[in-house]
Amino acid sequence: MTRTVPPKKEAAGPAVAKPAEAHPAEVRPDEAAPGAVARFVRGRWLGTVPGRIRLHAVLALGAVGVLLLLLAATVGNARDAVRTIGHDAGPQVVATGNLYFALSDMDAHVADVLLIGREHGLGIGRDESLRQYETRRDEAGQAAIEAAQLAGQDADRQKTVREVLQALGRYDRLVGEALLLSRQSGHAAGETPKPVIDAYRQATDLMRMELLPRAYNLTLDSGATVRQEYEEKRGAVQAGRAWVVLAGVAALAVLLAAQLYLARTFRRAVNPALALATAGTLLLLGAAVGMLNGQLDHLRKAKEDGFDSVLTLSRIRAISHSAFADESRYLLDPERADTYEQNFLDKALAIAYVDPGESRPLNLDTYYALIGRTAAEYPSASGDTRFLGLFATEAAKADEAGAEPRLAAVLRAYARVMDGDRRMRELATGDRRDEAIALRMRRESGGAIAEFERYDAGLVGLATLHRQRFQDAIGSADGGLRGWGALPPAAGAVLAALILAGVRPRLAEFR
Repeated sequence: MTRTVPPKKEAAGPAVAKPAEAHPAEVRPDEAAPGAVARFVRGRWLGTVPGRIRLHAVLALGAVGVLLLLLAATVGNARDAVRTIGHDAGPQVVATGNLYFALSDMDAHVADVLLIGREHGLGIGRDESLRQYETRRDEAGQAAIEAAQLAGQDADRQKTVREVLQALGRYDRLVGEALLLSRQSGHAAGETPKPVIDAYRQATDLMRMELLPRAYNLTLDSGATVRQEYEEKRGAVQAGRAWVVLAGVAALAVLLAAQLYLARTFRRAVNPALALATAGTLLLLGAAVGMLNGQLDHLRKAKEDGFDSVLTLSRIRAISHSAFADESRYLLDPERADTYEQNFLDKALAIAYVDPGESRPLNLDTYYALIGRTAAEYPSASGDTRFLGLFATEAAKADEAGAEPRLAAVLRAYARVMDGDRRMRELATGDRRDEAIALRMRRESGGAIAEFERYDAGLVGLATLHRQRFQDAIGSADGGLRGWGALPPAAGAVLAALILAGVRPRLAEFR
C-alpha cells in the first residue's frame, strides 16, 4: 500500500515584505523632469528649431527696443536744447543785454538835458530827452527783473542784480537833484552852473563805476551760461546720434540674421513680415539721423548766426550810446574834458580796435584816420587797416550770415560819427564852444545827432537781421521735432507686431 508523504512546511522565519509597486502617478523629487527655467538655463532648448526661432525673435525685439529708447532719449535732449536756446535762456540773455543799453542811454539823455539848459530847441529838446530817460528807466527795471529770473539759484548773480537795482535807485535820486537845480537856474546851453555839474558828476560816476560794470558782467555771465548749456546739450545730441546709429545697425544685423536663419531652415526666400520690419527699421534709422543732423545744424545757426551776433550788436549799441554821451559830458564839464575824451577813446577801441603800429601814438587823431580807412576798405581790409574788437567779432560771422553788406554800411556810418566827433573837438578846443555844442546837438544832415541816429539805425537793422535768422532757425528746429514724441513708441509697436507676425507661423508648424 502506498503511503502519501505530506508536503514539507516551510520553516517559520521573519516575514519579508514584498516591495510595493510604485503608483504611476507618484514620482520622486530627485527623478522629476526639468522645469522650464531649468531647461532654459541648461540651454537645451537651443538645440531645437522652435527654440532658435524664439531666440532670434527675442534678440530682434530687444535690439529694436534699445534703438527706440536711445532715439527717444536723444529726441528729448534735442528738444531741451531748442527750448533752452530758443525759448528760455537765450531770449532772456538778449533781454538782459538791454539792461546795459538802457542804463547807457539813460545817462546820455541826462547829459543832453543838462548841456542844453533852457535852449529847448537844441537836439531832440528837453521834454523829449526827459521822456526817453523815463522810458529807458522803465526798460532798465524790466531788464533787471529778467536778469534776476535768469540768475535762478545763483547767489552771486542774484546779489549783483540786487546791487544794480539799489544803485539804480541812488542814481535816479542824484539825477533828480541835478535836473531840479538845472531847471531852477535856467542856464543857457553850455553854461551849466557848478552845483548842477557837481550833482551830475556823482550820478555819472555812479553809473560809470558801479551800474555799467555790473550790468555788463551780468550780460557776460548770462551769455556764458547759455553757451555752456548749448555745448552740453549739443554734445548730448551728438553722442545720442552716435548711439542711435550703433543701435540701428545692431538691430538691422539681428533682423537680417533672423531672415537668413528662417530662409535656410524653411527653404523660403523671404519672410514678408520680417522684411517689412527690416525695411521699417532702416527707414526709421535714416529719418532719425537726418532729423538729428538737422537739429544740430538749426541749433548751430540759432546760436552762432543769431544769438551770438544779437548779443554782440547789443553790446556795440550800448557802448556806442555811452561813448556818444561822453561827447555831451566833454562839453558839459570842461574840468573833466580830458577824462571824458579818454573814456570816449577807450569805448571806441572796444567797438573797433585799430592798431596804430609802432610809429604812431594810439590817440584820437590816429584813430580817426585809421577807422576811416578801415571802414572804406571793408570787407577787403588788410594789413594796417584790419580791425579787432566787437565789430571784428561780428565780421567773423557776417559773411556766412549774409550780413556783410549791411555791416559795411554800419562801419561807414560809424566812421562818419567819428569824423563828426573830430570836428566837434576841433571847434571846442579852438575857442568856438558854442559852435561845438550846436554841431553836437544838430539833427539836420551833417550834425552829430543826425549821423549817430543813422549809425544807430544801421545797428538796429543788422541786429534785426540776425534776430530773424535766430527765429527762423528755432522755428525750423521746432518744426523738425514735431511728431517725434509719438513716433518712437508708435514705431516700436509696429515693428514688434511685424517681428511677432514673422515668427509666429513658423512656430505654429511645430505644435
